[in-house]
Amino acid sequence: MASDLTAAPTASPDKGGAAPRDHAEQARLDRDGRRRKWRSRFYRWDVKGSPYAFVSPFFLFFAAFGLFPLIYTAWNSFYRVELTNLDAREFVGWHNYTRLIQDEFFWNALKNTFTIGLISTVPQLLMALGLAHLLNYKLRGSTFFRVAMLVPYATSVAAATLVFTLMFGTDYGMINWALEHIGFSHHIDWRAGTWSSQIAVSSIVIWRWTGYNTLIYLAAMQAVPPDLYESAALDGASRWQQFRHVTVPMLRPTILFTVVVSTIGATQLFGEPYLFGGTGGEKGGSAHQFQTLGLYLYEQGWTNYHLGRASAIAWAMFLLLLLIAAVNGLLARWLRKSQ
Repeated sequence: MASDLTAAPTASPDKGGAAPRDHAEQARLDRDGRRRKWRSRFYRWDVKGSPYAFVSPFFLFFAAFGLFPLIYTAWNSFYRVELTNLDAREFVGWHNYTRLIQDEFFWNALKNTFTIGLISTVPQLLMALGLAHLLNYKLRGSTFFRVAMLVPYATSVAAATLVFTLMFGTDYGMINWALEHIGFSHHIDWRAGTWSSQIAVSSIVIWRWTGYNTLIYLAAMQAVPPDLYESAALDGASRWQQFRHVTVPMLRPTILFTVVVSTIGATQLFGEPYLFGGTGGEKGGSAHQFQTLGLYLYEQGWTNYHLGRASAIAWAMFLLLLLIAAVNGLLARWLRKSQ
């Protein structure tokens, strides 16, 4: 009985003992719970916000160097403003655009842009398709040839145009020398003629961009399933027939992509004709025979100082590119339906 009485008394929760330890443990658990809650909340913010943070530099640079110049150019196109005095503005509404429609030099530049683009794009893509077809087969030193295809693309516009200007020289050019050896006695003045100057400018574009398009076609060809070629070979198809009936149909989206990109590049053509023209290259020759839209814009804005007219030309080019993009969308939709 005495032993039961001595064992019965326990420490009161009000007088210390386990109670303080329970309070400390509970406080620690509360702190850990708050930490976990904040970590979980921070993790959710990180998951939701990190993608936007990673892509934000692009949108910031696009807004500063793409969107703002576009809006500022559109605003300037409705004013008569000179580059020498940007503060003196006169609102003229659609006058710059209506004047542009009546300007024969604008239509001449548009026609030159179209012809140079056609002369440069068609041979360029055909050559790129043929070269990619050759590189798609096992060749000795195929890696070397693939790397060599990018050398013209890596060459600067100024260096390439300088070399081609020397080659197309009237008296001592390599092209006239070669033509003389095959029976042409008359030296061609490549800058003076309309077609001759446009062919010379187009040759620079072809040399620079053929290798780039070749590698694009080569990458698309390597994605074609080999089973299709094996089936065609079992059916007795030659390499040419495999190329026509297997490779080209499978490359339709890629071909459409290169056509659109090359067309956009031709619309914005500036460096090659400007440097080929030499002094006063922005005029595109003495009779504006190879003046493109890019050169015409430069002449109006930075030679004649008519910033309002130059802005209207820039927006006309932009609308032309939108038209090309719309045609591209329609063709892509038609190709998807036809497959």
